Amino acid sequence: MKWFSYDMSNLRGDLFGGLTAGVVALPLALALGVQSGMGAIAGLYGAIGLGIFSAIFGGTRVQISGPTGPMTVVSSLVVLTVIESTGSLEKGFGLIITVFFLAGIMLVGFGLLKVGSYIQYIPYPVVSGFMTGIGVIIIVFQFFPTLGHSSPSSIMGVFQGLPEAFMNLNLETMILTGSTLAIIYTFPRITKLIPSPLVALLLISGINSWVNLNVPLIGDIPSGFPDFRLFEWTLTGIGFGLVIKLALTLALLGAIDSLLTSIVADNITKTKHDSNKELIGQGIGNMFAASIGGLPGAGATMRTLVNINSGGRSRLSGVVHGLVLLTILMGLGVYAAQIPLAVLAGILISVGVGIIDYKGIRHIKHIPRADAVVMIIVLSLTVFVDLIQAVAAGMIMASILFMKQMSDQVTSEVKISSLRTSGTELPWDDETIPNHIVDKIYVKHLDGPLFFGFAPAFQEIAQSLPDVRVVIFRMKKVPHIDQTGLYAMEEVVTTLEARGIAVIMTGLREQPKLMLKRINLIPGLIPEKYIFSTFKKCIEWLDEELSDREKADMNQFFDDLKNDR
Repeated sequence: MKWFSYDMSNLRGDLFGGLTAGVVALPLALALGVQSGMGAIAGLYGAIGLGIFSAIFGGTRVQISGPTGPMTVVSSLVVLTVIESTGSLEKGFGLIITVFFLAGIMLVGFGLLKVGSYIQYIPYPVVSGFMTGIGVIIIVFQFFPTLGHSSPSSIMGVFQGLPEAFMNLNLETMILTGSTLAIIYTFPRITKLIPSPLVALLLISGINSWVNLNVPLIGDIPSGFPDFRLFEWTLTGIGFGLVIKLALTLALLGAIDSLLTSIVADNITKTKHDSNKELIGQGIGNMFAASIGGLPGAGATMRTLVNINSGGRSRLSGVVHGLVLLTILMGLGVYAAQIPLAVLAGILISVGVGIIDYKGIRHIKHIPRADAVVMIIVLSLTVFVDLIQAVAAGMIMASILFMKQMSDQVTSEVKISSLRTSGTELPWDDETIPNHIVDKIYVKHLDGPLFFGFAPAFQEIAQSLPDVRVVIFRMKKVPHIDQTGLYAMEEVVTTLEARGIAVIMTGLREQPKLMLKRINLIPGLIPEKYIFSTFKKCIEWLDEELSDREKADMNQFFDDLKNDR
């Protein structure tokens, strides 16, 4: 089967990539397990199950899957809801893994129904607000462990209890958390060969065992192969509707989280993932993780990047990552029991900081106001209300704003053509232009606003350009660019220039030009001297530059144009 074919030429890279990703995943899996309320071992079981099976059946060859910050936030909500209903984790364990297993089934269903093809159309402000909100939640829930106390079960509970927690703070736990963060952020300056979270975990835990500080520890966790727990599942304890809602929340978040990571992996490896196959793989991985009592998860961006940078290029690297964790599990328990919770709090704070979308926040004053409002509302709802309601509200608002924009505009198809086929727009006769030049300059007509639904098609068309030297974007009929359109344009220009293709723009209207300048696409990527008020002026300039040049001079002109950035 194509899924299982393998090229032996990259065996070494896959083995090293999987080994490195496994080492990086270890402290994160333990920390996220504790965060979920199911214990550190649940995080490790989830990383093993997802790491192996999602790699085998998924649609992104280099993806490393396991418990992630966003998925753990929802998992902790599931655990809390079940414990409140059943009275304890032990009594509600069967119901918890039922929710996790159903989420996996739903993910497989999403893949079979080809839902993955549509997730890319979620507007950037919704994703930005949602992911930033998740990062804030993770950080806030570490306040109490940093102060030496067990964390309340809600964000409001954390804020309400902070004054009392500060009155009874444990200075030793604060020192451990601060030291953990210091190592995480400073150790990479020494070397990046060893993951800094792992260094922090081992070093601070070792020092704590030596000096015997009075701080809470993880406590005993089992070692050896995990037990098969699927037959413990049950639907009794909470209403069936709530079970479906919780499972659907996990499935939707897992789909979004995984496919965002897949896009990141594609951009680095210059490959193309299969969205629907990836959802099927994530579903199978989550089903197996649930069957051994592990946390649900998704594609993990940081671990995937570590795998790629270490040489991983195939599914084998993800499988190796899971097997490394399984090997560690065999003799881990006695040592993991001595890890302070304050160290895990420091690791989780770094995870939360990494999830926040700083790019979106940095541009919040410069993007269209409607996009900024959507992002802020989604962020607030994510933190203080409910994750699914936040995404739903964001999608509704973005859709309404989009319909309002579209009601004022008429959008035509995007057209692309060479100068030879641009027809009457040319102020010259094609016969005066050498053949080896006329087909090296292409014109791209953009009609209508560049909005979130337009971005995927725009990027795909840019990828399909033939072997050209210059692309002229005709922007006269583009009245509006939203945040997703801005970043899509930025990505397209970067991609074209990486291929040695120079970019020129003509007819920029006021709002698009202002937006492109605010995020420094102009002049950062396209100098202002290559921005022309009309297409005619652009052509006259090219005519003047090229008319008296020999072939070699023309090639040098194109090289200079491309390098003048």
